[in-house]
This record gives sequence, structure tokens and C-alpha cells, in this order.
Amino acid sequence: MTRNLPITFILITVLIDAMGIGLILPVMPQLIQDVGHTDISGAAVWGGILSAVFAFMQFMFSPMVGSLSDRFGRRPVLLTSNAAMAFDYVLMALAGTIWLLLIGRIIGGVTAATHATANAFMADVSPREKKSQNFGLIGAAFGVGFVLGPVIGGLLAELGPRAPFWAAAILAGANFVLGYFVLPETVTPEKQRSFQWARANPVGGLKAVTALPGLGALLSVYFFYQIANMVYPAIWAYYTAASFGWSPGVIGASLAIYGVSMAITQAVLIRWVIAKLGEVKTVYWGLIYNACTLAMMAFTSDGWVLLMLTPLAAFGAVVGPALQAVMSGRAADNQQGELLGVMSSINALGMIFAPLVFTRVFSYFTGEDALFFLPGAAFLLAMGLMLVAWGMVARALTRPISAGAP
Repeated sequence: MTRNLPITFILITVLIDAMGIGLILPVMPQLIQDVGHTDISGAAVWGGILSAVFAFMQFMFSPMVGSLSDRFGRRPVLLTSNAAMAFDYVLMALAGTIWLLLIGRIIGGVTAATHATANAFMADVSPREKKSQNFGLIGAAFGVGFVLGPVIGGLLAELGPRAPFWAAAILAGANFVLGYFVLPETVTPEKQRSFQWARANPVGGLKAVTALPGLGALLSVYFFYQIANMVYPAIWAYYTAASFGWSPGVIGASLAIYGVSMAITQAVLIRWVIAKLGEVKTVYWGLIYNACTLAMMAFTSDGWVLLMLTPLAAFGAVVGPALQAVMSGRAADNQQGELLGVMSSINALGMIFAPLVFTRVFSYFTGEDALFFLPGAAFLLAMGLMLVAWGMVARALTRPISAGAP
């Protein structure tokens, strides 16, 4: 076994997580209509419910899964997750009722909570100076999966609405076999922390983590940054269709450009940025950069200009790994799983509420009762949230920035 095989397994796990979501997106409307005996309108309602349930389960279980990995180790949690993920996709492939699909999304949300454990493993094996770039590799793997998933799912859909589920199940099962043979345990006895129910929930975990110096403010920054960043998946398809009349094919291509650009940013460019600015300044200036990009997108009147802005927007993804590394550096070795579990819960919370807020803003400013027509209004709201996050960083990290600390 080479040194890089465990990291390869971690990256494949994140890749499959992202691909698994994208694989099934093209066929979900048809599958829901088939098993729910409903029309496209009813399928959309159920699709929203299934997505919200998935995110809610991820929100609830991320701290618990992170705490379990601090107590029992990363290996059993990650292997169990991959096995459960494979079972989940088989269940959904065989589902004959909407309720089985709902159970499948519940299981899927719990298994997706191990994204935090994958990050915790990376924190365990990364020296302090390489945490940002290694967290960036995880972000890059997610970006690649975000691109490949819908493309492969659309191709497999030609074989039937259940084919993508079987493909996802095979991928997860194969990855379980790989992990069984190559994944070591990184939680040594001295790093183990006792499992406490009081901390293994979103509220308890948040209280425990924010007790660490400076982490409360940084988690607030992470919350506003994540919410703002979710404007892209929330309204992109609606915004581009309303503003420029883009077809589904063009929308898919633009999302692919964003995903590839984000993967390149987090796998390659982040190393250069961190080396030049340091982690703290990367967060500080990255938030300003993101706010400016969102403002330009809000008022863009030409589709080609928006397409050119897309990879520039993806460049702002340097903020996530840098902020994650700053927080990881402030947590103890035996709290990495707990911290990243709380961060995963915050992310899931954003996945629940961000689409509701941004689509509502979009709907109002493109509706008949709007004071003026502004399809990009949601981008302005996201810009405001980025500036709120920047203000918190400026207040919480002024001393390290002025001192030039990384």
C-alpha cells in the first residue's frame, strides 16, 4: 500500500458523494412521476420534499457522525458510510413507492454526513502548512463530481430512470472494497475522545466547538459565506433562462464550466494563493472578491459576459478551504471530527434554507407585482451576506491580518 492510496480513497468518497447527487438529478422527475402516479407539478413538490429531508438528515447527524469518528476512528465510520450508501442506491433503484424513495433520502442524508469525517481524516494526515491545499483537494473532488454526475446521469437515463441508481450503487460498493484494503486508522488512542450524547447533536456540538477561542465568530463567517455561495445552485437555471433564454443544454454547460473551474481552483490555484497571502488574508480578500463578482453578475445584461464571469466566480472558492484550515488549526487534535461535523451541519442548514430564500427573491423580482424587473436580485442579497461575513472576519482577525500572519 502506498502512502497516497488512503487519500485517493477519501477523494473518491467525496467524488462519489457529489456524483451520486448529480447522477440521479436528470431522472428524479420521471421516477417520482412513475412511483408517485402524479404529474410534473406534483413531482416537483415531492422533489422539494426529498431534497429538504436529505439536507435535514445531514444537518442532524453530521455532529454525531463526527463525534463517533473522534471516538471510534475514521476507518469504521467511512467504511460503514460507503456500505450504507451502496445499500441506499439499491433501495432507491428498486423503490416502487414514494415512501421508499423518502426512506432512501433519509439514509442518503445520514451517509452524506460523513463528508465531515473525510475532512477530519485529511486533517489528521496533513501537516499544518498543507491543510489548506489538502482541504482544497477535497473541494476539487466535489467539483469534479458535480460536473460528471449530471453528464453521466443524463447518458445513463437513456437506459431507464433506474439505471443511474444502479451505477451509483456499484461505485459506492467498489469504493468500500478499496477502502477496506487501503484505509488506515488515523485516530490514535491518545487522540480518542469519549462520545457524549450532549455534544453529538447540532446544538450541543455547536456549543462545545464555539467554546474554543475565536471559533464562534469564524463559524458565523462560515455560515454567511456558505449561504451566499448557495445562490448559484439555487437560482442559476431560473436566472439564466429568464435573463438570456438559455436552453437546458447551455445551462448544463455553464454549470460544467463552474465545476471544472472550481476543481482547478481548489486543486491547483489555492496553493499559489495561500503561499502568497496566507490563510487569513485569503479569507479576508477572498470574501471581498466574491462580493464584487456577485455584484457584476446581478447587473450583467449579456449572456456571453455572464459565461466569462462564471470561471471568475469559481475562483472565489479559495475562501472555503482557507477558512476551514484556520478553524481546524484552532481545534484540538481530538476535536477535528466534532468541528468538521458542526461545519457540515451548518452547510446542511444552508442547503435547507438558502434555496427557499433565493428563489423567493428571484420570484418576486421577476413577477408581475415587482417594483422593477431584476432577475439578478438574489445575487445582490448574496453579495450582502458576503460583506457581512467579511465584516466579521475584519473584526475577528484584525490582529493576525495587521501582523501579516498566515
